[in-house]
Amino acid sequence: MRQKKLKYVNLEMLNTLGVITDLEKIETKKPVYLEIGSGKGQFITSLAASYPSNHYIALEVNMNVCYRIVEKKVDQKLDHLTIILGDANHVLDYFFEHSIQGIYLNFSDPWPKAKHHKRRLTFPKFLRMYQMLLEKDGFLQFRTDHKDFFDESLIDLETYFDTIEINRNLEVSNHMTEYEEKKRPFGPIYQWTGKVKEHVE
Repeated sequence: MRQKKLKYVNLEMLNTLGVITDLEKIETKKPVYLEIGSGKGQFITSLAASYPSNHYIALEVNMNVCYRIVEKKVDQKLDHLTIILGDANHVLDYFFEHSIQGIYLNFSDPWPKAKHHKRRLTFPKFLRMYQMLLEKDGFLQFRTDHKDFFDESLIDLETYFDTIEINRNLEVSNHMTEYEEKKRPFGPIYQWTGKVKEHVE
């Protein structure tokens, strides 16, 4: 369900609450884990709650949805969670090269029409960005309920990353998005995990 516009949410308010809204390099404390397209933040906040010694970062482009992450962060006192209101196209502007241990792509827009595939977060343009951001032993994790999106993405993913695991019927876990919980009764959840190839042209 699309998040309704919240009249009281604006950039000034989010800044006051600690959300990063400008294109700027941010300070991180290793190990760092980034979720691109965090939605309302259930996945990334559950991880942060489980692993307080890590630094988690939520990147979300929708201002109203971003506020929902802020609510969870404040409620659970997750000081080691950083929230960015920003677009994935500018992800390199926020981090130094090879500074991130893991990147999560959870249920991003499948953009099913071929002419829109370049917008997918698994398109080569983005995969090259992730390579630049990830540490040498870092990983990328991609999760979706859209079979065609999954199968088509594997072609590019396996060009830029070495596959660690492919799971076509992911089991229930303690770290799921709101969307995953909603969709699980209607079909399988697909997940791919990989690490950066040492030599990619």
